[in-house]
Amino acid sequence: MFDFFRKRRRARLLRDFQLPEAAWQSVLSRPVFHGLDGAERQRLKEHVIWFLHDKSIFGVGDYELSDHQQLVIAAQACLPILNLDPDSYADWKSLIVYPTAFVTRDAVRDAIGLVHEGEQVLAGQARHDGPVLLSWPDARESVRLDGWNVVIHEMAHKLDMRNGSANGFPPLHKGMSEAVWTREFKAAYLDFCRRVDSGEQTEIDAYASENPAEFFAVLSECFFETPDILRAGYPAIYQLLCEFYRQQPHLRLPQPEALHFAMPH
Repeated sequence: MFDFFRKRRRARLLRDFQLPEAAWQSVLSRPVFHGLDGAERQRLKEHVIWFLHDKSIFGVGDYELSDHQQLVIAAQACLPILNLDPDSYADWKSLIVYPTAFVTRDAVRDAIGLVHEGEQVLAGQARHDGPVLLSWPDARESVRLDGWNVVIHEMAHKLDMRNGSANGFPPLHKGMSEAVWTREFKAAYLDFCRRVDSGEQTEIDAYASENPAEFFAVLSECFFETPDILRAGYPAIYQLLCEFYRQQPHLRLPQPEALHFAMPH
């Protein structure tokens, strides 16, 4: 019954609400959205409208967000679920934006069970207990096709958390093999950790070696921003992410060096 009323409310919202066209076209001009066809652009637009309605997006403290800032963040957040259920993020409600990188103090349990409180400076964080935290300067710069996208990274964590804590094993679609996912991701993760530990300079951010959850999130960034790098390095992972996200970014994105236009802010 709840799903029925939610879908009915969504249909009414999509019928009645219009995004400002000039602002929307400005967002779509950014490199990460390059190559989306008309149907994909319309579907992304509908997801964004629903995301803006369903989520509370606000600045921390007295930091006020403009409609433009919210739209830039929402569009990036909705790209991973472009061909998925628009309610893929239904299990969390708030997105909190900071004017700069921010400091968190979280309790972390070590390998022998001791709990330590650590301080980190972050560009983003997906909290298991609810909200997503983002630094606006980092969210603004995350559309350049350089393989780094903090918004997509945190959304990947949220998808990963849909079946519990983030561990690099999100709930898979019907027909996807859990055994294949486990085998290929484990092999790729161990290989990547070996390369990083040996001091090799990798085209994929070394932070992916932190743990399996970060490996999934970082490779999701690569999938949407630098798919050719991911296909060359870990083709089996690229194929699994094609199945998971139901997209093939390498078919629509240009090589980064082909992009010569200035980035709007």
